[in-house]
Amino acid sequence: MNLKPFLSFSERSIADLDAWQDQGGKIAGVYCIYAPNELIRAAGIVPVSLCGKKQAPIKDAEKELPASFCPLVKSSYGYAVTDTCPFFQFSDILIAETTCDGKKKMYELMGKLKPLHLMHLPHTQEPEAVLEYWLRALHRLEDFLFQCSGIKVSDQALHDQIVQQNEIRKALWDISVLAADRQSPLTASDMLAIQESKSFCVNPAGYLEQLITLKRELEEFLRQPGLAAPGGIRILLTGCPVGKGSDKVIQIAQELGARIVSMENCTGLKGMTLAVDETIDPYEAIARRYLKIPCSCMTPNPLRPESIREMADLFQADAVLDLTWTGCHTYNAESFTLQQFVEDQLELPFLHIETDYSESDQGQLKTRIEALVELSG
Repeated sequence: MNLKPFLSFSERSIADLDAWQDQGGKIAGVYCIYAPNELIRAAGIVPVSLCGKKQAPIKDAEKELPASFCPLVKSSYGYAVTDTCPFFQFSDILIAETTCDGKKKMYELMGKLKPLHLMHLPHTQEPEAVLEYWLRALHRLEDFLFQCSGIKVSDQALHDQIVQQNEIRKALWDISVLAADRQSPLTASDMLAIQESKSFCVNPAGYLEQLITLKRELEEFLRQPGLAAPGGIRILLTGCPVGKGSDKVIQIAQELGARIVSMENCTGLKGMTLAVDETIDPYEAIARRYLKIPCSCMTPNPLRPESIREMADLFQADAVLDLTWTGCHTYNAESFTLQQFVEDQLELPFLHIETDYSESDQGQLKTRIEALVELSG
C-alpha cells in the first residue's frame, strides 16, 4: 500500500493551492465541519482547514485571548495573528461558525485580519423552524461566496458537488472500516493522516481517485492468506478534534500496545455516514445533512451516543476513550452522561481525559491510559 500521498498530504497541497491562485482561483479558510463544502466548491472556491493543532502559536494568541480558552481556539488564532500558517496565508476569505463561545469571540478579532463570514448555527436540531433558519444561513453564505469569486451557484453545480462529496465521504468510511480489520497494518496515526487529507484537497476528483486506489490496495492486502493479526485492545476515541501536533494521546495509546480503531471526533468519522440527499432540493438537502452532525454544541444531542453505539459495534471496540481539551465546556459537560451511556448500555470501560496541547502531563496520561488498557485486556 502506498500511503505516501496521504502522510504528507497537507504539505503537498501547498503547490496545488499556489497553482490554483495563480490561475485566479479563490480559497476559503474554514474552521469546522459545519462549513458546507458542497456550497463552497459550487461557488468555485477551494476550502481548506485552518484549525490550529499545535502548541507553538498559543503564546502569541494569549496576548489577546484568555489563557483559559481551549487550546484549539488559541492555536487557531495564534497561527492567524502571526501569519505563520501557509493555509491562512493562502485564504482569501474565512468561513466561521458559532459552535462555541470561545470561537465566537475569537472570530471578532480574526475578522480584522481577513474578510470573514460568520455562520450563525442553531444549537438544536428540532423543530422544523430550525431548518428554515439554517437554510437562510446557507443563502447568506452563498451571497458572501459570490462576492469573493463572482461565480453564481447553479443547482447543477451544487448537485454535482453533492454527489462528489458523498462519494468522498463513503470512500473515507470504507477505508476506515478496512483499516480497523484485525489483520490491517494501518495504525491510528496512519488513519489520522488519511482522514485529515480531506481538509486540504484542491482537486476533489483526483483526490477521490487516490482514495479509491488506497481502498483497493487495502482490500487486496487483506485478502492475502496467513496475515498476522496485531494484538492490543481496540479503543474507540471520541471527543474533541485531534490532528498532527495534538495527537499525544494517540501516540501514548499506540506505545502501550493499544489499537485506536475508530476516531469518532470531527477530524475523524463524525458525520461521515451522513450523506446529502441527492434526490431533493440541494439547499434543503445540505441543510438537513449538516444539522444532523452530532456535535456537543447541540442541545440536546441524542445523535452522538447513537453514533458511538454504531461505531463501537462495527469496529468491535473494547473500550471508549473520551478526549476533551481544557476549556471545551460542551464536550467536557457531555462526558459524564456519555460515560453512563457507555458503561451502562454498551457495557464497555470508559476513560475521560481532559488535557491541552502541552507535553507537561504525558507521564500522568500514560499512567491513566495504561490502566484502561489493563482493565480492558
